[in-house]
Amino acid sequence: MESVFKFSNCHIFKLIFFMSEIKDTLFSQIPSIGGMRGRLVDRTRGDKYIWGIVVLLSLISILVVYSATGSLAYKMYKGNTNVYLFKQVSFSLVGLLLIYFLHRINYTIFSRVATILFLVSIPLLLYTLLFGAKINDGSRWIKLPIINMTIQTSDLAKLALFMYISRLLSKKQETIKDFKKGFIPVVAPVLIICALIMPANLSNALLTGATALLLMFIGRVSIKHIFLTIGIALIPVVFIISIAMLTYDGKQATEKAKPAMAEKVKSFGRFGTWVKRVQDFMYAKDNETPYQVQQAKIAIANGSVLVGLGPGNSRQRNFLPQAYNDFIYSIIIEEYGLLGGAFMIFIYLVFLFRCIRIFRRCPYAFGAFLALGLSFTLVIQAVANMAVNVNLVPVTGVTLPLVSMGGSSFLFTCGAIGIILSVARNVEQLEGKGELIPAPQPPEGGVVKPTEQKTTDQK
Repeated sequence: MESVFKFSNCHIFKLIFFMSEIKDTLFSQIPSIGGMRGRLVDRTRGDKYIWGIVVLLSLISILVVYSATGSLAYKMYKGNTNVYLFKQVSFSLVGLLLIYFLHRINYTIFSRVATILFLVSIPLLLYTLLFGAKINDGSRWIKLPIINMTIQTSDLAKLALFMYISRLLSKKQETIKDFKKGFIPVVAPVLIICALIMPANLSNALLTGATALLLMFIGRVSIKHIFLTIGIALIPVVFIISIAMLTYDGKQATEKAKPAMAEKVKSFGRFGTWVKRVQDFMYAKDNETPYQVQQAKIAIANGSVLVGLGPGNSRQRNFLPQAYNDFIYSIIIEEYGLLGGAFMIFIYLVFLFRCIRIFRRCPYAFGAFLALGLSFTLVIQAVANMAVNVNLVPVTGVTLPLVSMGGSSFLFTCGAIGIILSVARNVEQLEGKGELIPAPQPPEGGVVKPTEQKTTDQK
């Protein structure tokens, strides 16, 4: 018994001595935690400001969409107001993952797939016009049978178009001033895509064409060729405005004669809708203003200069159609005031500035044109949405990028930003700021950016 006691005491003393030598480890020094954090930071490259803008707009989107869809979710899902919140959070997470995945790809790969995507988008647009799901008298969507989700094929077509014309502009810099060899190959894809988008969505087609012309101007396309294209594109616009002016009866005080005229021109697709929107924008008085515009104005008037009504306190969300989508900017001003609306403009301007900086730093023409073209698309779309909300232009179906309620448009916007960040990441690697890898070769047939080439020639 005594030996057992001695044996136990001996082991107890050894155990106490062993425990006294144990030193605690800081949580931050654990290899798995620090290594995981370091790998995540090392793998996340590109412009940090653009990453910050993406996260900020995603958070704003979650807050505003949740506020704008509260009553809708209550009516549609029997009081479960969190449905659209979870949906928007899910889209935001998927969008961030998509951005991260695309920004890890070398942007020169997009030059190789640009032609395939462009050729695929043409039959998709034709199928949408003929057999697409019709919503609000417009056939803009196709429904995916398995996941029961509708996608707007024009978003894919725009992404493919700017990838394709960026490739063409980079390849044809030596002959870009020539009408047949340089201009026609570049402008033809733009005309095809815009012509296929126009019957269902005129405003989207006009914005796409304007953005493409702006990119062609930066790509050194002849000014006279650009003005020729603008003149041709203005023909249908002038025709619509002329019909709206000729068919409007200025003496009428009500809308009695307008539906009859609209019915006559409805046989030409959405022509009647376009004419009516122009007439409402040009001639409608306070009591004749479209319902959406009236409610948007009331929402903006509710918001004060500084703070507005506060997050989640919108009053017009129950009356304003598409408050979570096309007219979400009005809800932002109502809840966060004019200062919040101005802050949104500032965010998009910073995004454009950072993309222009990527354009100036990128040594190869394809990457420079790609980043700038996609950034122009997103910023011009944002400006158009804001202009509609404050009644500067007629009503269109354009969403606010990264802020309007998630859907196919949200994911394609994330895809465009991921491609922009891919260009930025490769620029960092070329400048020695990232991991040391061989510099990417220019796209097949691509050239060094014209500004870089001129500097080299001068030397």
